[in-house]
Amino acid sequence: MIFAAAFKIIIIPAYNKEKNLEGVLRSIREEAPDFDVVVINDGSTDRTSETARKFDFVKVIDLLENIGIGGAVQTGFLYSSGLPYQLAVQVDGDGQHKPAEIRKIVEPILCGEADVVIGSRFVEKARFRGSLFRRAGIKTFQMINTALLGERITDSTSGFRAYNRPAIEILSRVYPDDYPEPEAIYILKKKGLRIKEVPVEMETRAAGRSSITFWHSLYYMVKVCLAIFVLLLRKDD
Repeated sequence: MIFAAAFKIIIIPAYNKEKNLEGVLRSIREEAPDFDVVVINDGSTDRTSETARKFDFVKVIDLLENIGIGGAVQTGFLYSSGLPYQLAVQVDGDGQHKPAEIRKIVEPILCGEADVVIGSRFVEKARFRGSLFRRAGIKTFQMINTALLGERITDSTSGFRAYNRPAIEILSRVYPDDYPEPEAIYILKKKGLRIKEVPVEMETRAAGRSSITFWHSLYYMVKVCLAIFVLLLRKDD
């Protein structure tokens, strides 16, 4: 299955990514020139919007205030669902996701093997490891996924993902506000979509640092686990 450029899009949520975004967009232009690109500027207080607008191939949506990663990504899905895009790729604006690996995560969708593909750091041994707290959370989600879904998803927190048209439409209607990636897996699985992981390498962020601490990680795991259980118990509309 081959999609023309007009039917493929890269969604980049960006909050105060001025220092990283130019390099990300230049790399995307080089590695994935046949994709449209939309940057969701999530109420940034720096020059994120101006940086993105330097590139004539980039569509920029400026949110009036910071609504968080979930709202920013869902804005990208809403934009994509209103146009005839058949394939969307989510890429972070901080330089962790390698545009050179976009081809790898879209391939299972193009071949009809999956509806959603997650770029995983843990399917194979990779040099990116992340903090101890982050790895503990990822391991916890691995065990929950195995118990509740009956399948092993190794990297629930990865935001490097590809989606086909049905997935775009589902997530344009419902998408978690806070810490969305693990919960989105269950939303998609409840709708019967096929999820596949492919191994990728990720870089440390090009600028800035993580705010994740032990207590933040603990709060994250408890909050997401509760949201997953509520989601599984809730009847679909």
